[in-house]
Amino acid sequence: MNDKSKSLEEFSRLLDIIDELRIKCPWDMKQTFETLRKLTIEETYELADAISSGNDEGIRDELGDLMLHLVFYAKIGSERGTFTMTEVLESINSKLIYRHPHVFGDVKVTGARQVEDNWEKLKIKENNGNKPVLSGVPSSLPAIVKANRIQEKVRGVGFDWEMPEQIWDKLIEEIAELKAEVNRNDTDSIESELGDVMFSIINASRLYGIDPEAALEKTNRKFIKRFNYLEKETIAKGKSLHDMTLDEMNVIWEEAKKED
Repeated sequence: MNDKSKSLEEFSRLLDIIDELRIKCPWDMKQTFETLRKLTIEETYELADAISSGNDEGIRDELGDLMLHLVFYAKIGSERGTFTMTEVLESINSKLIYRHPHVFGDVKVTGARQVEDNWEKLKIKENNGNKPVLSGVPSSLPAIVKANRIQEKVRGVGFDWEMPEQIWDKLIEEIAELKAEVNRNDTDSIESELGDVMFSIINASRLYGIDPEAALEKTNRKFIKRFNYLEKETIAKGKSLHDMTLDEMNVIWEEAKKED
């Protein structure tokens, strides 16, 4: 049996297991779209953590957990008479074929960037072209991810900088406006201008092909590693962070940077 046949066999087995759980397990029987929603978000973040850690075994396991949720939603949809797993698969298959005319049609593309642009244009044409450009951005997305997605979508209709380096003048302008509001000590305006600065930084990340979420998470992990070093070395010296000056802490912090 080849791998594809084995995968189909195991997928069928998962469908059967979910059928059994829905009629025999008290916990699974009471689950709804709403109760699963939070758990699905947690599973997605666990998958993201495994990917960030480069843990292939963890990625495999978390994909399984997420697959369980997808099948679970389809089962509940079938019970409610709103959709079935077959319809879910038919929908995504049709969508993928429609949005890849360079693979399943005669459209020619020169690279991944053009594929992305065509993808957004095709999405707009769906629903007779009456679908707003930003309608596909979920309101519940984390702010950084949402900002990046918004910028990607408007780029698809040509609302973007002509050259990446143009973003720097805009960022400098936004920082100046933020500093002006800080000097005025207007909290609401500071918040608004800080948001503009962050939006511009995310825009710069996108223009230079950097995932802002991944970049920030990399810095988070780096900071945690260095601070843990600072804390460990402080304890080893028989001291407490609370009793040290910032200059003393910075000496060890620089050591931590060299350890990197």
